[in-house]
Amino acid sequence: MLKGFKEFVLRGNVIDLAVAVVIGAAFTAIVNGLVSGLFNPVISLIFDSSDIAKAGVTLREASPGHDAVVLAWGAVISAIIQFVLIAIAIYFGLIVPMNYLKKVQLRKKPAEEAPVEPPALTETELLEQIRDLLKEQGSGGGAHAAAPMPVAPDPKLPPVA
Repeated sequence: MLKGFKEFVLRGNVIDLAVAVVIGAAFTAIVNGLVSGLFNPVISLIFDSSDIAKAGVTLREASPGHDAVVLAWGAVISAIIQFVLIAIAIYFGLIVPMNYLKKVQLRKKPAEEAPVEPPALTETELLEQIRDLLKEQGSGGGAHAAAPMPVAPDPKLPPVA
């Protein structure tokens, strides 16, 4: 059981996934800093709010026994901005370079050679080769000599007299 676990952990895919999670967490911190430090203040100025994630419309004020009901559209806008920034960064930081590398790698591969076909033989040349092979088989002599093969008459040829 321990051996199976070791093979699983040391498999390339698991290590790649672990690296991806760590890089993703670091990248999320960068995007969150960008959104909270750059985009939120600009959008907060536009909508007159201290934080874009807190921007919204109050539908009911807080009262004893009841919490305030707020339609927090700012949180949705903030999440959309973060998603778009992450998607842009992944596309231009990972997808575009990987596609470029694949294209370059494909160009560097030597073209696979097509199998060389023997030249087409005429019917006469083919028959001569068969005749020569039959002569070689028949020249062994003795009991091992090949018996002559019966040949069916060719319907295209005129009958032999």
